Amino acid sequence: MTYSETINYLFNSLPMFHLIGAAAYKASLDTTLKLDEIFDHPHKKFKSIHVAGTNGKGSVSHIIASILQSAGYKVGLYTSPHLTDFRERIKINGKEIPEDEVVHFVEKYKSVFDELQPSFFEMTVALAFDYFAQQKIDVAVVEVGLGGRLDSTNIISPLLSIITNIGFDHTEFLGKTIAAIASEKAGIIKTQTPVVVGEWNDESSVVFSEKAIYENAEIIFASQCVKANVTKQYDTYQEFEISVSDCKFMPFDKKKIKLDLLGNYQQKNIITVLVAIATLQKNNLLKITNDTIFTGFANAAKQTGLRGRWQILSKNPLTICDTGHNAHGLNLSMTQLKSIKRNKLFFVFGIVSDKDLESVLPFLPQDAFYIFTNADIPRAMPASDLAQRCISANLQGKTIPNVKEALLYAQKSAQQDDLIFIGGSTYVVAEIIDVLL
Repeated sequence: MTYSETINYLFNSLPMFHLIGAAAYKASLDTTLKLDEIFDHPHKKFKSIHVAGTNGKGSVSHIIASILQSAGYKVGLYTSPHLTDFRERIKINGKEIPEDEVVHFVEKYKSVFDELQPSFFEMTVALAFDYFAQQKIDVAVVEVGLGGRLDSTNIISPLLSIITNIGFDHTEFLGKTIAAIASEKAGIIKTQTPVVVGEWNDESSVVFSEKAIYENAEIIFASQCVKANVTKQYDTYQEFEISVSDCKFMPFDKKKIKLDLLGNYQQKNIITVLVAIATLQKNNLLKITNDTIFTGFANAAKQTGLRGRWQILSKNPLTICDTGHNAHGLNLSMTQLKSIKRNKLFFVFGIVSDKDLESVLPFLPQDAFYIFTNADIPRAMPASDLAQRCISANLQGKTIPNVKEALLYAQKSAQQDDLIFIGGSTYVVAEIIDVLL
């Protein structure tokens, strides 16, 4: 099989959530555990850090991986979804898994997959863990795909668990209340394993605390320990000033952090990462110096290849994309978008059909001209349906179903002092990045 043939097999033969949604979701770890046994429990051959949350888990995972890489560790990074190439999901020290490794794995175990009928995500987790074990990595940073308790990644026994935040997303699987969603995310909390929580409220904190007590696990609420404020913002990085509160285990105070990821929402992620790293330090779980921490922040995108987070694609006119795709994430990115000085705002907007559009609409800028579009996946909400619902909410625009054509229309329409923003769906952003980068 060629790499292209292998990817076609994976995308078309295995149930894939990002393409078909609910039909690919399995409320059980049975198949994952069978695959783990077949591959001789590869996750037991390296240390790991587990990251869950509604938003921010991708950025947090990449920043932590960068810090550990700066500390001299051989670091595996497993994330999802990918933007333009499947191999983005599985990296070691920022380098994607080679094409021939993917081909060899699928060819060798295709009969197993045909028999067990795993989902695309179950197979991908098996591939990642097997590859990490074969390459003898020191530690893996593993991002949860969906939820936590029943996610295929939740067979690991990590050094540290991290829950970035709780918001309303995938409610058809995780529950329709904050407490129910928090309970699913709390499923990654393991016995006598410290857990760091980034953002919380009264409903979620009770759930996390009760689970931590049950598991005899130390729990740290990050913002009780650290504060971070943006001091400078540039085209390629931003600076934050951090201050430590009452947590004596934090090893530094009033330092400036340079981060090569943009977006005001990274302020929340920085706090989570700092407390997570300090927890690893104080428990002597990994050797990480303070200098290493700051180096890792400054080179997070460079060392891990993270894209699509408040990414500036062009300056003439200013063109920005962001993968925020639910109410919690879009609220943060729209707040920043509204603060940018510009003449007209052109918004290339698409969303998947299983997202709660009604919860998103209040955050969208009323003065934008929208180009309603849809990514080339079955889950995408048809651009015509999206346009009808948005126009009913007093948003004005034009319907162009093809993402690339939607961008081209925005580029032809925008003047130098205008702003083009692409967002609403990871998959819309992916298609744009594929065109421009």
